[in-house]
Parts: sequence; C-alpha cells; structure tokens
Amino acid sequence: MLVGVCDFPGSYAFPPAGYGGIERWLWAVAVGARAAGADVRLLGPGWLPELEAEWVRKPVRLEDITPGSLAERELKAAGYDLLIVGHEYPSLPAWVRTWTQLDCDVATFQHSPVFQHAESAFDGKRSRLYCYSPEMIERYAAHQPVQELAVHLGLHEEEPPATKGRDLVWLGRIDEEKAPHLAVRAAQILGHRIRVVGPVFSEDYVRSHEKLFSADHVEWVGELGGPAKTAAIREASLFVYTYDRTYVEAGAAVFGESLRAGTPMAALTWRDGTCAQAALCDRTGATTVVPPDADDETASQALAEAIERASALDHAQVQAIGQHRFDPTRHFEAMAAR
Repeated sequence: MLVGVCDFPGSYAFPPAGYGGIERWLWAVAVGARAAGADVRLLGPGWLPELEAEWVRKPVRLEDITPGSLAERELKAAGYDLLIVGHEYPSLPAWVRTWTQLDCDVATFQHSPVFQHAESAFDGKRSRLYCYSPEMIERYAAHQPVQELAVHLGLHEEEPPATKGRDLVWLGRIDEEKAPHLAVRAAQILGHRIRVVGPVFSEDYVRSHEKLFSADHVEWVGELGGPAKTAAIREASLFVYTYDRTYVEAGAAVFGESLRAGTPMAALTWRDGTCAQAALCDRTGATTVVPPDADDETASQALAEAIERASALDHAQVQAIGQHRFDPTRHFEAMAAR
C-alpha cells in the first residue's frame, strides 16, 4: 500500500517536538503506516528536511498543483492508495480537484469541534472522517464519521518504562477553555503539589485566578517539548485533566500521552460522551461528571475525589493498556480499512 501523509501551512514543524495536535497526529499515522508495512511518503514542504535520511519526502501540496502539470502527472503515476490529511482539506476545492485525479482513498481525523465541512466532503467509503468521542460523532453525524481514538506522537518522545512518580501534573495551553485553575484548586483541597506545564495563552485568565496560581503548592514549569515534556508526564503521580463548561474537546492528545507514559488520569467533565470517557477506563483513570451549572468549588471537590480514586492505580498496567490503546500501528490500520 502506498500512503501519502500531507502537511499543511502551520506554525509548528512536521513532526513537532511538543505541541501541535494535527501535526503530531499526522506523524503518528506516518509512523503507524510504516510499522504496518506500508510504503509511506511525506507530502509537503513542512516536513523536517532531516527526515530525508530515513523517509521519502515530497515537498508538494495538492492544493498548489496546476491541472495537467508534470507535478500532477507524477502524483497520478505514483499510484497512491491512501492520503492522510488535516480535516479541512476534503472541503478545500483546490485540494479536492487534485485528489480526484489520483483515484485513491482519503482519511482524516476531526481535530476541531466547530469546523464546517462541505456536504460532499465524505462518503464514508472512499473519503472517511474519524472522530474521537460519542459527542464528536453526534456533532458530525451528517458526514458518516467513524469513532476512533487518535494517536499523537512527537519526534524523540518515546516513553521509558513507567514509574510511580510524584506530585500531580496538568499540561496544556493555559487559558479559560482549558481551565487549569480547577486542577490547582483540587490539588489544594487534597494538600498535593501540582506542576502546571504549558504556554500561557491568556494573561487575563491567569490574573483572574492569581491567588490560586501563586499558591505555594503550585509549580509553574512553562512550555516543554520533546523528551522533557514526556518526562514531565511520566514523573508525575497523576495527570489531572480539566476544561471549561462550554468547551468541546475534539480529540485531546494528552490522554494518549499520559497513558502511554504510564501515568493515570483524573478527568473532570461536564457531560457524558466526552473524550475523557472514550479514552479512559477504571484501570487507567477516574472521570467525574459535574453538572455545568455547578460552581467551581463544587467541581474542584468532585475532581479531588476523582484524583483520590485514580491514585491507587498501577502505573505499569496503565502504560501497558495505554500503549495498546494508543498504538500508532493499530490506529493506522483502523483508518486504512474501509
């Protein structure tokens, strides 16, 4: 099988060493495809040039190809069986025009809860959309989505054997949508230390919770990438997951990252059918569902109870389950099957 994994214009490298959800997903699919025995070509100029020592890199984007050009003829002659692409592209007319000349399948994963696809983007067979959770399946039901857990990998982020770790960790972008103040308060209720890892996206949000964020039990780590990011997760006793009441998580990378590293999770959700419930089980974490009209203190108390439940889980077992559940080879094979 010949598989093309397409990049797109973006602010992160391909593959990124830390953040960049769709970019990390595309790299995981490329890694999984190769492990499954496929012939993989990295399409687009965004892929790191140093990958050429081990990968076939073709710096061409389908949406930029002129009809009838040599580039189009070369793509068609290659005989691609499957293209893996970011979720916007099956609705981009210029990209679709070139893709239809190739007579191959296309598969993508929905990484946004709000992007609107063209009505003709997916037929459920030759063009396929995958979604992480029942909540996302429902939002994109018109496009015949398939439920599948996304796998995300970075460069040089291989997970060492699990360890018990210490302290709690929260990782992500620091803003209202991700609501880390709830994790910080839950840790405070329990008398635990917590490390907050990630870039600040909203200074106003941080100031609005200044008393919590400046408390003695909080360690601000900043943005980490590569092995340092993996180590921050692995060396924690527990990963605490939060988000705001109105936010819809399309397919958070942190679930796979934490479980693959062997770190159990405690997750706060505001409804059923979310990514947390799709990713976790009673052997890998604890999820609490809090009514969205509850106040922050009630939510933090419920999250603290989830932290206590998840704290007894075995890290080695969590890692074994995580590396099976979030295996890139299995993920690719699921997406490659009609």
